Amino acid sequence: MKKISQIIDNYFSISKRGSNIKTELYAGLTTFLAMAYILVVNPNNILTNSTADPRFGSVFIATAIGSSIGTLFMALFAKMPLAQAPGMGLNALVGSIIGGAMGFSYSYGNAMALVLISGLLFLAMSFIPYQIDKKNGKIISLREKIFEGMPKAIIDSISVGVGLFIAFIGLQNAHIITSNEHTLVELVNFNNPDFWLPGGEACMAFVALVGLITIGVLSHYKVNGSIVWGIIISTLIAIPLGVADLSILTGSAQGISWNFKDTLINYFNLSNKSTVFLSLFRDGLNFPQGSISTSIMLVVSFFLIDMFDTMGTLIGCCKNANLIDENDKPINYGKMLYADSASSIVGSVVGTSTISTFVESSAGISAGGRTGLTALTTAFLFFLSIFLLPLFAFIPSSAAASALIYVGVIMMSNIKNIDFKHVKNAIPSFITIIIMLLSYSITNGIGIGIITFVFLDLIIYLIDLIRYKLSMSKHKPKTEVTFTTIIIVILFLIYFLMPNIG
Repeated sequence: MKKISQIIDNYFSISKRGSNIKTELYAGLTTFLAMAYILVVNPNNILTNSTADPRFGSVFIATAIGSSIGTLFMALFAKMPLAQAPGMGLNALVGSIIGGAMGFSYSYGNAMALVLISGLLFLAMSFIPYQIDKKNGKIISLREKIFEGMPKAIIDSISVGVGLFIAFIGLQNAHIITSNEHTLVELVNFNNPDFWLPGGEACMAFVALVGLITIGVLSHYKVNGSIVWGIIISTLIAIPLGVADLSILTGSAQGISWNFKDTLINYFNLSNKSTVFLSLFRDGLNFPQGSISTSIMLVVSFFLIDMFDTMGTLIGCCKNANLIDENDKPINYGKMLYADSASSIVGSVVGTSTISTFVESSAGISAGGRTGLTALTTAFLFFLSIFLLPLFAFIPSSAAASALIYVGVIMMSNIKNIDFKHVKNAIPSFITIIIMLLSYSITNGIGIGIITFVFLDLIIYLIDLIRYKLSMSKHKPKTEVTFTTIIIVILFLIYFLMPNIG
């Protein structure tokens, strides 16, 4: 037994990263519990008729298999504590494509073909060499070079923005923060008696707050698995409050059953028109007439969202885990990019939207996860969920939300690394954080932030250069904007200004 433990330790470098096997297993469970909602939410976002759609079971299986394989790539190849699943936002985009929102009647196979093309483009950028690192002789890919073109002010603010973004997701999932037609958002109305009825918004908020306080108390006393215990305790409290639906656990809820055998058979039965498995090979290339330009723009959209969402997630999560090198670059960055881009391709084949690295991975990192064993545990649980759908679907989103809010608390500590003394850094950093939060998009935050930085830097540089030429200043000005930075800005301008993308 000790020999096996030592082999695992050596393979994942667990001791070297200051962790242990027990902590890694707990962290993997924590990440899964924080992400389990995707198993049901992904089919709901892709399919307009939700559980009533005959393809619901197939998309659920595709979600579980795709998430398991993608996370396995991250575990065994990159050896990092990050999990992957169909990206939120991207799955809604797939749903709108299938639903005809783009003006064309795209089939499910068409949508998967678009995901495949964007994934292949993503993978190609991970392999295309840009230059050779003079220090270690390693080849730097085009995607890695894009990271190096990111200004330090933006990199330092990403982890804070990601933390607030995760917390905001948690607050919304728990209905602590709700919508308001005048102010857009507001605190749930706790003094409304109707909200305290079984399953009401106040009950959901209460469940999340109990989970958060539980996690806080247990973390204070350094109890192992505090986040897991917080989710479990809040789930138990959710039962009498009507927030947790017992019909899901018994398998009697619509679209959710313990009968996994028939669901699996239907999924792999290629003669079944309701299956999504390999649908891109069935009718994926039969695009609607006249949709070429729209399809190209959709591919660009998938590509850019996945690339910069992934970049932001990797930076935010790895900084939180202190898994960065002397240049503030996540360790094994190149391998993580390969794992992420390969997962996008896997998603299109199994029949789900683009698979990408999830920000909820920070929940496991906050629980102590530092290696690929964390991801391996999460991957195993995603595979297990194929057979235990009702059990994992039973965990209410408000219970898992407590973990997401706590992660936001932990990641806020990175704000001390941001340079607020100089306005050239302060404004782009603030813009990155606030746009990421309020636009509900990591990509939007990075994009607006870097565009703001470039314009500020270049204007200040030109003014200082004129002053220098007129001998009004003794110091020759310098700019932090590089050729790579300009390319990134051009990509974002395409993303924001091209029709059908923003």
